[in-house]
Amino acid sequence: MPSMQQLQILVVDDTSVSRALLTDGLDQIGLKNFKVAKDGEEGLKMMMTAPCHLVISDYNMPKIDGIQLLRALRQHAPTSKVGFILVTGKGDKALIDEGKKWGLNNFLAKPFAVPQLKTCIEAVVGKLT
Repeated sequence: MPSMQQLQILVVDDTSVSRALLTDGLDQIGLKNFKVAKDGEEGLKMMMTAPCHLVISDYNMPKIDGIQLLRALRQHAPTSKVGFILVTGKGDKALIDEGKKWGLNNFLAKPFAVPQLKTCIEAVVGKLT
């Protein structure tokens, strides 16, 4: 996996507050190479044109939810192996199991603290250096 400076991340969330919390957390961790999508549809378009190494996506979004985004990425060869973290306020087992069926790498429950975000990312990409 790439170093912290090389790691490209896409944050996908339909609420500006959640996007800000995630991007501020990434910034505090030292991860600066990230893009933002305002919903799953925009995130999918961005990943089809310029894939990132890691997607951090909200679950509950209009048009395309986080699981639908994950499924679409896994079914497209150039994005089938990207890391995928689902962020959800309802971390119920059925939702996580559905995500795992499609290759979900990890999930982060809301609300979260920056150390939890870092641990979650490192579980997917390895130790951040």
